Amino acid sequence: MITAASADAAVSELFGGTVRITGQRPVYGGDINRSYRLDLSNGERVFFKCNRPEKTVLFTAEAAGLEALRRPGTIGVPRPLAVGTDRERNASFLMLEYLESALWAPGYWEMFGHELAALHRAACRPLTGGPFGFPEDNFIGATPQKNTPRASWVAFFRDCRLLPQIELVGERLDASTRHRLSRLLEHLGDYLPEPEFPSLLHGDLWSGNAVCGPDGKAWILDPAAYVGHFEAELAMTELFGGFPASFYRAYHEANPIDSGYQQRRDLYNLYHLLNHLNLFGTSYLGAVREISYRYMGNG
Repeated sequence: MITAASADAAVSELFGGTVRITGQRPVYGGDINRSYRLDLSNGERVFFKCNRPEKTVLFTAEAAGLEALRRPGTIGVPRPLAVGTDRERNASFLMLEYLESALWAPGYWEMFGHELAALHRAACRPLTGGPFGFPEDNFIGATPQKNTPRASWVAFFRDCRLLPQIELVGERLDASTRHRLSRLLEHLGDYLPEPEFPSLLHGDLWSGNAVCGPDGKAWILDPAAYVGHFEAELAMTELFGGFPASFYRAYHEANPIDSGYQQRRDLYNLYHLLNHLNLFGTSYLGAVREISYRYMGNG
């Protein structure tokens, strides 16, 4: 991946000095960035997303996540091509290889399950400070995501996932819910096991962040990557409707899911619900209260 002073400069460096941008079409679906398909004079296309000039950090973090997920070679991940700030467009940007999406082919979900399991079972690069975390902080949606490595998965999920979100939501939580969440942090090790092995996770894997590519396989997009417990990834896939049962059966064939996962799923998703509460408002407050009560009761 290169750093470029403009979209035109990136295209010229990546594809040759005579290649230029000949067209731009909006691509809809995200709610944080503006996205486009850029048509090039050599007949190729690239995916281009942009935001305000000061938001370059969003794109450098995303590119690092994409590179990490590409490294094991187990599942489709678009290649980041360039990042930079374009003064003419008054925007920071990330340029990626362009994927022509396709309709699901027979066996798509089974293959997706097997390939995601292979990603989770792939060896992770060592981190200084412990196996759980990531070399740098990144973002979950528009919210900063802390990734300071920890030796323990429970400590990482407590200190780098739940605690920052609880602190961010602050007084929007009623006193009883804040008390239950505080106690939950103290007793998190009673509910979450340490994994047998660390897994590289996409970190924000729901149906909107996976597409069927031209090869008929799943490609995963817009990561919030880190190393953690694969159960946290599976929980996120179930938060907003879930994937078909064939996906989970195939995943279980390649990476068995412990029977206790169902009792832990909503605790993992508490992180994402708190984040949605912080990003989108009080419509997520009821779900946060319900999970805190389920684990901590009236205590």
